[in-house]
Amino acid sequence: MSRRVLGTETLLVLGLSLGQSAVYALVSIIAKLTADGPLSKQTAALNTSHSARPWLDLTYQLLGIVFALLPVLLAVHLLARDPGDPARTLGVDLRRPGSDLARGAGLAALIGLPGLALFWAAAQLGVNATLVPAGLPDVWWAVPVLILAAVQNAVLEEVIVVGYLVTRLRQLQWRLGAVLAASAVLRGSYHLYQGFGAFVGNAVMGVVFGLFYLRTKRVMPLIVAHTLLDVVAFVGYALLPKDWFSWL
Repeated sequence: MSRRVLGTETLLVLGLSLGQSAVYALVSIIAKLTADGPLSKQTAALNTSHSARPWLDLTYQLLGIVFALLPVLLAVHLLARDPGDPARTLGVDLRRPGSDLARGAGLAALIGLPGLALFWAAAQLGVNATLVPAGLPDVWWAVPVLILAAVQNAVLEEVIVVGYLVTRLRQLQWRLGAVLAASAVLRGSYHLYQGFGAFVGNAVMGVVFGLFYLRTKRVMPLIVAHTLLDVVAFVGYALLPKDWFSWL
């Protein structure tokens, strides 16, 4: 394929997925900055309820998770036009389950502990909105849905922002530094609705994950790490006393 076709394809995939999220996040942070009151007094809520009727709310939650994964299938489908198996190209196969789990857990620890410190610092500086990681009501399906949402986030972000984007930018002959920067800035930008601390923290995470992928050619450990981080954040917030999270 020509560079023009690859470039157009990449923009379309991003426009249908996390590039679109980045634009909305930019509008959201501008809205927060221009609203009455400081950024730290405003709220960024994740995993919110969509209906007062529990079964209808569950339906909306599951549909949202399923449809959010369609861009991943599109990206894999487009990569299938290249020589080789796209699952192996991305490193999302199950050839190394033990290694992927161990590396993923290690990455989660590497990112998670400094990430908590950064969120605390951002909260003290007032450069983040107040974060509510889980806004679902107290229903029996809340925790399973939060776990599914964590998996969905991990698969979507790591396949698109790392595996697919890095692969295509390398094929477009971008320099290594530019590839890492593009992936990291994109990851940070669609978290801007949470504030500037979230942008910086996720951009740093993007650099670490991008370097890991370039070295190993495997996205699966990144999916494991991201899932663990989000499960701890979402389920922990839902189950533990809310005053434990007042610093967010």
